[in-house]
Amino acid sequence: MKKAALIPLLLLCAAPLHASDVGFDVNVSVGNRPSAPPPVVISQPPVVVSAPPPVVVIEEPPEFIIPPSLGFYVAVGVPYDLFYVSGAYYLYRDNGWYRASYYDGPWMRVKYKHLPPGLRRHKFDRIRAYRDQEVRIYEVDRDRYRGRHFRPEWREHRRHDHDHSKDRRRGDHDDHWKDRRRGDHQNWKEIKQAEKQERKRHKHGRDDD
Repeated sequence: MKKAALIPLLLLCAAPLHASDVGFDVNVSVGNRPSAPPPVVISQPPVVVSAPPPVVVIEEPPEFIIPPSLGFYVAVGVPYDLFYVSGAYYLYRDNGWYRASYYDGPWMRVKYKHLPPGLRRHKFDRIRAYRDQEVRIYEVDRDRYRGRHFRPEWREHRRHDHDHSKDRRRGDHDDHWKDRRRGDHQNWKEIKQAEKQERKRHKHGRDDD
């Protein structure tokens, strides 16, 4: 009787488990992932192309005069807007300013803020008007012109004189050192000759003893 009662219980325990009878719950919590950093963009510096210096052809040194309304020298008889201010030459060309140590260049670009105060005192149209007015007065009677004026030295002559002066100084320097070496050599010969005679006298003195 007891065995008969245990049979249903054993059958119940031996029954296979189905997947539908098993349940599970998995919760995966993922936080906010940091976003990728933005790409680094390296901008290339702009390419600055400098304009070539202007070509200025002046056959001979121009005459410069000072219009009283400007207070600095302006060139006469050249097809350029050429000025002489504070020991340097300035050229206005293609809406830009250039500076040089000689009236015919070589020219270097200069910013407007670096110009002498005289060139920045007036607008350029006014500078031209004052210049042209004074040039007309000058050309009426150049021999009796009472204003201040000057003509720079011819550059080739100045360069020739400079080179000649350098050659002359170099020649004087070479002659000086030649004379000095010649004198030193002569003194050296005299010293050697005196030493030789002294040795001879010393030798003769020992022979006499």
